[in-house]
Amino acid sequence: MTTRLRRLTDLAISSPLPSDVRVSFEFFPPKTKAMEETLWQCVQRLSTLDPVYVSVTYGAGGSTRERTHATVVRIRRETTLEPAAHLTCIGASRDEIDAVARRYWEAGIRHIVALRGDAPEGVGTYEPRADGYAFAADLVEGLARVAPFEISVAAYPEGHPEALSREADLDNLKRKIDAGATQAITQFFFDVDVYFRFLDRAHSAGIDVPIIPGILPVTNVATMRRFAAMCGAAVPPWMDDLFEGLDDDPETRKLVAAALATEQCRALQAGGVKQFHFYTLNRADLAFAICHVLGVRPRDHEARVNVGHARA
Repeated sequence: MTTRLRRLTDLAISSPLPSDVRVSFEFFPPKTKAMEETLWQCVQRLSTLDPVYVSVTYGAGGSTRERTHATVVRIRRETTLEPAAHLTCIGASRDEIDAVARRYWEAGIRHIVALRGDAPEGVGTYEPRADGYAFAADLVEGLARVAPFEISVAAYPEGHPEALSREADLDNLKRKIDAGATQAITQFFFDVDVYFRFLDRAHSAGIDVPIIPGILPVTNVATMRRFAAMCGAAVPPWMDDLFEGLDDDPETRKLVAAALATEQCRALQAGGVKQFHFYTLNRADLAFAICHVLGVRPRDHEARVNVGHARA
């Protein structure tokens, strides 16, 4: 049995909390005033955990470009957080995308999450524009010419659904890294072994940048299945069993979701993972609870602990 597997086998929730875990959070731009208020409540609460950065998504077909920009810039101006803007190849020429990137740089945004992107609903198969960036690797290369951004890209532990094979998908990730990406964030997954096997394959392929696991706390199984179908993530059969009978019991669903994601994160941490990226769906409660169990606490809590240690 490998050292990593022994650590996973020995994992217990009662084991000492790690002290070196870092986190980041993903939000989506709000469509309404009420959604905007919910988002900013989420941002304010999670900001106390001192995340490495927070990212804001970009809608299919570039449908949220201006809302994404407005949200990212507001985070930059009104908080101490480090914002990262998602940017895709969809719906714009190279010149237009370069102009968006320059706007971000001028607004103080130094981190871009560069993605190929999804075609608008109903359009069907993705087709690159003749005057646009064809794929994420091309976008990364273009962004690197615009300014010295930190650039994150997507990784798919179970393979992108449109990839010819997992080997071809890994080759694509390597192209994105070679083009200038500084880290990768995985699509969500539920089988911890899937992530570690992917990490081993990536390292064997010469990919040496951080590959941050993306974590999706599940409260709605139907919604999660829809997301999974879009991104190629496998849904284990036991997932339905965990949430069976809880359709009309949101509080218990939330507890089960927190327990599931916490178990996943503690297992990843036991295997050596020190950074996590949470897909929050603009909700702070679950991500905050999971971070608490990972030893990631509000800054004022850390200050109180440090003072207590000093007095002791």
